[in-house]
Amino acid sequence: MKKLPGWVSKTMILFFWILVWQLFAVLIHNHILLVGPLETLRTFFSSVVSPDFWAAIRFSLGRILLGFGLAFLAGLATGALSARFPLAGELLELPIQLMKSIPVASFVILALIWAGSKNLSVLISFAVVYPILHISTRAGIAAADKGLLEMAQVFRVPFLRRAFYIYRPALFPYLASACRTALGMAFKSGIAAEVIGVPDGSVGEGLYQAKIYLDTAGLFSWTLTIVLLAVILEKILLRLLTLAAGKGARHEASEI
Repeated sequence: MKKLPGWVSKTMILFFWILVWQLFAVLIHNHILLVGPLETLRTFFSSVVSPDFWAAIRFSLGRILLGFGLAFLAGLATGALSARFPLAGELLELPIQLMKSIPVASFVILALIWAGSKNLSVLISFAVVYPILHISTRAGIAAADKGLLEMAQVFRVPFLRRAFYIYRPALFPYLASACRTALGMAFKSGIAAEVIGVPDGSVGEGLYQAKIYLDTAGLFSWTLTIVLLAVILEKILLRLLTLAAGKGARHEASEI
């Protein structure tokens, strides 16, 4: 039997789960408990034409991406530092473990005290993403080919050339995998923080309002928006990382 193209099989799987969703919505027959895909799409497209919708997207997306970007840079810096100097890694071990273990709700309450609700998602996204990028960067650098590093040391290859030709290819698979996980976590934690802090004009406020008014269609519509944003940005981010890593990393990126 001839194998179907990847996009065809993925589309069929997607339609299968949409049908399952519709079936459950019909069986439950309660718009407060569960709405179907058609009603969700209807609410989504009616929201898209509203200026308030795009204002909320700009508000939340900008802050979540800012937190992610700061965590990305900080994770690269401290992960590389820890790989190069074991003492630095030992010093950072405790705060990294704390950031991994402390519940997001505790971070949210502290962030509300420190920065207020407006910049809440920046701090929460950073706190959730930073440990992932730090650990992955450290592991990727440690995985660099030891034979190549010894040869580079013998021939006194400058550090920047070693970083570009030896560390960069070793780091890419770890970084790409970490970014896929971290970006989704940034959206989940950032939006969850907004639902708790309820900053004006945010996606989290939209979700909170949907909860108050038992607007399940609105809740699903906002959730669909978040998922679409996360998927699109993940593709863009992986594409940028692949370009930065070079042509040899494209095959690895497609497999992650």
